[in-house]
Amino acid sequence: MNPRVGRLLACCICVLAAAPSVLAQGRFALIVSGASGGSPYAERYDAWRSALVSSLRSDLYFQEKDLFVLAETPGPGVGRASREGVKQAIATLAERLRDDATLLIVLMGHGTFDGIDAKFNLVGPDLDANEWHSLLEPLPGRIVFTNTTSASFPFAERLAGHGRIVITATDGPEQRYETQFAAFFGEAFKVETSDFDKDGRVSVWEAFTGASVKVRRWYEQQGRLPTERSILDDTGDGVGKEAGEAGLDGTIARRTFLDRLVGQGRVSDRLLAALLERRATLEREVNELKAGFARLATDTYAAELERLLLELARVSREIRSRP
Repeated sequence: MNPRVGRLLACCICVLAAAPSVLAQGRFALIVSGASGGSPYAERYDAWRSALVSSLRSDLYFQEKDLFVLAETPGPGVGRASREGVKQAIATLAERLRDDATLLIVLMGHGTFDGIDAKFNLVGPDLDANEWHSLLEPLPGRIVFTNTTSASFPFAERLAGHGRIVITATDGPEQRYETQFAAFFGEAFKVETSDFDKDGRVSVWEAFTGASVKVRRWYEQQGRLPTERSILDDTGDGVGKEAGEAGLDGTIARRTFLDRLVGQGRVSDRLLAALLERRATLEREVNELKAGFARLATDTYAAELERLLLELARVSREIRSRP
């Protein structure tokens, strides 16, 4: 690699990691707790699902019309967690999502992997990772896909993609035991538990990290060897990394928020709002340029990347200078 390009890429990583992104204007969530397999599991999954939905409402201020909830037993505001229920929910979301939207998808329940197909257990016929990929591929905007089940790692391999964040409770296909990740992910978006950088907000990376830390602590307190290691992938390579592990994964997740900071009245400074929008645009242009690296001459790529990074640094400096 050209030394200049290498230095610019290193700079790019530092700048993007340091600058939190403006959140998407449209925020949606699809929460699915699948077939339980029995009363003890049903009670557990209901509690985990309820905790997450409650957090989305009270901590992130999601509107009811933007929350799609599916469960084994339907009820008021809750649909059936079946193939048809999932497909219908995604079809409805497809009509409402825009390029600047963010969709959080969380699967809770049982997962299986037979060495070929990884599946999430639904009421009736299941959906495997390939089918989930086909359903989500046409959707615009950013998707934060979280599979909290056993044998969930193959979903990271299949659903990873450019600009997409994929979280799984396990980091290998051999981890097929019951997981605890969902128990702690439901509370992970609370500022008091997961705001590690103390900026008053919880990014997707912070939520993932908070839940992962609590899972490790749970196994220690139980005196058991961990049978799950959660990972996050946002580079699109389908490998991912654990919280605290070195690597590029997490760069996008650190800048992705599900709260309503912009577009919902919490930013009254018009100039600040404009600067945040400008920074988000520059970040998208940097990511698009990086994705097209192979198609450009080295000097052209380096010059354009340098221009974008200088402008991004200037805008970020202005944002930090605002009251």
